[in-house]
Amino acid sequence: MNYMSILTIDILNFDQNTDYQKVLDQIKTNELIENVSIDTTSKSISIEAKKIFKITEFVYKTLDDFGLEYESTTETFPILNMTCASCASSSQSFLRRQEGVISADVNYASTSGTIKYIPSKTNPETLKEQLDQIGFELVVPDDKDDDILPFDEMMALRLELQKNNTLGAVALGIPLFVIGMFFMDWEWANFTMWILSSMILFIFGQKFFVNAVQQFKNRTANMDTLVALSTGIAYLFSLYNYIFPHTFHQPGTHHAPIYFEAAGIIVVFILIGKYLEEKAKFKTTQAIQGLMELQPKEVSYLDGNEIKIKAIEEVKINDILVAKAGEKIAVDGTIIKGNSAFDESSLTGEPLPVEKGIDAKVFTGTINQTQMIHYRADKIGDDTVLAKIIHSVQMAQASKAPVQQLVDKIAGIFVPIVLGIALLTFLVWFIANPSENLNLALLTSITVLVIACPCALGLATPTALMVAMGKGAKNGILVKDAESLEKAIKVNTIILDKTGTITEGKPAVVESKWFGNDEDYSVLKSLEQGTHHPISKAILAIIPSNINIQNDLKIDEVIGFGLETSFNNLNYSIGKLDWLNEKNIALKLDQKQIIDEYINHNYSISVFIKDQELIGIFGIADQIKSSSKTAIQNLKKEGIEVYMLTGDQQKAGEKVANEVGIDRVIGNCLPNQKLEFVEKLQQQGKIVAMVGDGINDSAALAKADVSIAMGNGSDIAMDVAQLTIMNGDLNKVVQAIHLSKQTVKTIKMNLFWAFIYNVIGIPIAAGVLYYYNGFLLNPMVAGAAMAFSSISVVTNSILLNYRKI
Repeated sequence: MNYMSILTIDILNFDQNTDYQKVLDQIKTNELIENVSIDTTSKSISIEAKKIFKITEFVYKTLDDFGLEYESTTETFPILNMTCASCASSSQSFLRRQEGVISADVNYASTSGTIKYIPSKTNPETLKEQLDQIGFELVVPDDKDDDILPFDEMMALRLELQKNNTLGAVALGIPLFVIGMFFMDWEWANFTMWILSSMILFIFGQKFFVNAVQQFKNRTANMDTLVALSTGIAYLFSLYNYIFPHTFHQPGTHHAPIYFEAAGIIVVFILIGKYLEEKAKFKTTQAIQGLMELQPKEVSYLDGNEIKIKAIEEVKINDILVAKAGEKIAVDGTIIKGNSAFDESSLTGEPLPVEKGIDAKVFTGTINQTQMIHYRADKIGDDTVLAKIIHSVQMAQASKAPVQQLVDKIAGIFVPIVLGIALLTFLVWFIANPSENLNLALLTSITVLVIACPCALGLATPTALMVAMGKGAKNGILVKDAESLEKAIKVNTIILDKTGTITEGKPAVVESKWFGNDEDYSVLKSLEQGTHHPISKAILAIIPSNINIQNDLKIDEVIGFGLETSFNNLNYSIGKLDWLNEKNIALKLDQKQIIDEYINHNYSISVFIKDQELIGIFGIADQIKSSSKTAIQNLKKEGIEVYMLTGDQQKAGEKVANEVGIDRVIGNCLPNQKLEFVEKLQQQGKIVAMVGDGINDSAALAKADVSIAMGNGSDIAMDVAQLTIMNGDLNKVVQAIHLSKQTVKTIKMNLFWAFIYNVIGIPIAAGVLYYYNGFLLNPMVAGAAMAFSSISVVTNSILLNYRKI
């Protein structure tokens, strides 16, 4: 009998006016779903299916696509005891089957899993207990337990223990190898090899057998299964022949075949390989460790007139801190005394120091180079720019590129296929000549089990991505997900916003004309103080300092136009020139002449309107970034079409475009028009990258194939974007594309060698060359080759660090 299971999801933003039928229809497209319904009373959706875990991720993604909110949280946890890519695959599948888990992605290279779950139905402690059942350890941080080491320290300790374990195995493996190769006729040779092999297998290689048994209990298999079977069979067969030497004694030989040395040396080689692999994997996380070490452990602060020192954890918002020349900034803050030059290369990748004075912002991990300053703590802990960068890189390294999905599927079935090939190899050799070929049958099947390993496949993509993301972070390119690195290489069209992207984003009022009074000035000042837009700051700079602001004004933002408010029963508007047409404002002759003059000067123009009267005209210019022209030339050299979209007037946009070498310009663009233009290009088959820095760019950024935000822009733009250029330099966009090319090339090389290794290695191990030239692969050599395959892939990925972008 097939029982149905029901998944019920409470919709947090349930709205009676929403057409939920479209949501239900989309959910029904999944063939595994039997029925779906909505309950308006309980504000929930119910889904019936035979195997809920197979449709959970699809259902929740559908709700995301329709903007429906539900209870969930996403966390990334270290997952230990994974020895190969099959482990990652099996632990990932197991987690996805658990009640309350929406999605789970386990990354073998980063030794971590990102789990999205429903807190009311499960929790990390429960998931830890469940994962323990199949032999993997999910590390749940416990702030109350001081005995739990930070993850990086834990991994360093485990690496040291693995090193000692490997050295112990090598110490026993050397005499085992020497006896097996050169002193087989010694009277005590077999006994000594038995003792040495037993110690290597069951002391230093114990984990292979323990993990294999654990996998068997859960009806799964991984690399430990292959190692335990191959060495275990060789060991038991040798032990039997040692105790009963005449059973399998072959004519013309002095003794029955003994493989103690093969079993032991295989484990030694695999332990060496796993240690070097783990050491190399640990190196791929060094970029993160470097970022974490940027924040000082202690900080100087002012206590009255006295400078004291306290731990970084004790810093509170608004504390007055002190940074002497040569010291690192401890938290994000604002300078209140002094001025100095700051090395911000750790965050932006820009080597030149930045001069800063009173009211300037300083950031965690940057270095005060010349003078002592006092600064106020504004953001601490996880709210600092550095902490957000670290979190973004960690999440990105835990994410998976599209190509990894296919590799995961292959890794998931790899071990069962290899077991089948090993069994088939044994049967073919044994059936061919049962009396003489038992030795060959055992030797070849053992070699097949030893040489085959999914580790190289599993490491090929994530190690390259981890190194690339760390390298990007060092160079001021913050990568939010793996997919963007894989896609960036395909970009053939790029759209640039003007203000803050091509230009400095620090416009200044060059010319202006005022027709109002001081009260109007007061309203204008109140309006512009309510926004962080660069043009607002430019206008504020020319308003007389003695003008007071009007408190409690209700300010409305009109997307694509500007700001509005009411004061003393009069309507005020400040913003784009388009306001004049929108509000049907009648212009006086001199006002029209001023506007025409400003247009001819290619100024960006802002107008200030009181009811139906124009009372202020502002001609604004923004300096082009020194790097923009070179960057755009380099983008063109890459064969990329470059467009500029701006909300500014067409002529102002064309002036900037002409200076930097852009041929395609569209002015007066509203946010929805930018979005529509991205869609239009995509419909033409183009792979589009959008580069912007403002809220008005966020819709287009979200729609683009690759979205890039300037780090000097709005938080919304950076939240939407897949890549963030921390210092706003367009040359970094070119570097990001180069980084993508290098990364994809490395991934392809890794996958090629991982596949070729198995495609060639397994048939040779099975003995296909034996009847041609008598060649049989020694199991010990197979063990060394298997270890080398993983090491070569990780090493190739690490080489990304040394390539110029």
